[in-house]
Amino acid sequence: MAPLYPAQSWPRTAQRKNRATDGRARQKLTRARLPLQHVSCSRRSRGVAIGRGGHGSNRERERLGCAATSAFRPSGKRDQILREPAHINAIGTAVPPHEVNAFYRQFAASQLRQKPREQAIFRKLAEKADIERRYSCLAPAADPEGTALDAGGLFARGNFPGTATRMDLYEANAPDLAIAAIEATGADLAAVTHLIVASCTGLAAPGLDLEIIARTNIADTVERTLVGFIGCYAAISALKLAHHIVRSEPSATVLVVNLELCSLHFKETADIEQLLSFCLWGDGCSAAIVSGRPSGIRLEGFHAALLPGARDLMTWKVRNDGFDMVLSGRIPAAIRRTLEGDSDAILGGRTVRETDLWAVHPGGRSVLNAVEQVLALPPDSLAPSRNVLRQQGNMSSATVMFVLKAMLADARGGETGCAMAFGPGLTAETFTFAMA
Repeated sequence: MAPLYPAQSWPRTAQRKNRATDGRARQKLTRARLPLQHVSCSRRSRGVAIGRGGHGSNRERERLGCAATSAFRPSGKRDQILREPAHINAIGTAVPPHEVNAFYRQFAASQLRQKPREQAIFRKLAEKADIERRYSCLAPAADPEGTALDAGGLFARGNFPGTATRMDLYEANAPDLAIAAIEATGADLAAVTHLIVASCTGLAAPGLDLEIIARTNIADTVERTLVGFIGCYAAISALKLAHHIVRSEPSATVLVVNLELCSLHFKETADIEQLLSFCLWGDGCSAAIVSGRPSGIRLEGFHAALLPGARDLMTWKVRNDGFDMVLSGRIPAAIRRTLEGDSDAILGGRTVRETDLWAVHPGGRSVLNAVEQVLALPPDSLAPSRNVLRQQGNMSSATVMFVLKAMLADARGGETGCAMAFGPGLTAETFTFAMA
């Protein structure tokens, strides 16, 4: 039986009740036999009771896994429950078949052939990127000094395609890569109740979310959410959404997909900073299953930090010749300032020594060095992040999920961790976790 009065349209007499008379209003509703149940929780071992008649701050309520305000759900009787935390149960990843790192570096250098001094500087700096492999959905041409970037000749020198053609390429190549990552999770897709897709490198409608449904046995009634155009930290934003979904609907199973085809946005330019940023990017996709089942990576708390005065250090804008990414050389210093001023909140009350695992988005070697130095991390703390950077490059939002997948395979139960990623703003999105 549905509630007689939706929460937004309770009788005006009840709405006018202040806190002192709130209890009497509830008693009246109870006597009216409305099918509502007060959801509360308690943790007697800590002397904390939260819910009707309970006490404690909102922070304590959140720590215990309870809503900070009273909640109701349909039922015939009242009880007390402690909401289970959300877990990443499985992570699958996939990259396209074409390895392009050396080819793209040579092609980028060839754009400076009329500027030998700048070309020498570029080659020297590109060698320090600590990247050995990157993958693209575009098959490279035979000769990096030749007339085109790709084997199909779409990216011909002097005639690179416009944004419309690049979006057609995204629409053609994204679904296969997404399905490969989803299948790698080994999950029962029929159980998926929510689908979250994050991407900042392509747009289409009907979009990737509907294509995933069409190619799998996910129900067409699945609840869908798109997280778009926020850059490398989108994976953490998507996990945050999944976390809140599972906390509010404990039986939910959420599929989170992060897909980026960064190589579609290569540009013809003689600007060294732009060419160096292109030496970071690769294509890739991750898929994760998030639910209340207590296995895998337990999601604990999320935190966002926005650094004032740093809006222009990292930008991602739509132009006629593709999406234009700008990465300033001042980003590592800005990240240092962010972590210095916000480390207590980022770590959720833990110390660096109490944090075993560090899933840092490998935005580049200098970014990882900045995090390592400002937090004074032990040697090899960022080895998983550095290995992903070396083997796949920076795949925007998908990259930190590749790091978490490596940790999920090797970590021991009870180990604690912190994940972080950085994007336009300059924004840092972070969360703490523990291995179940």
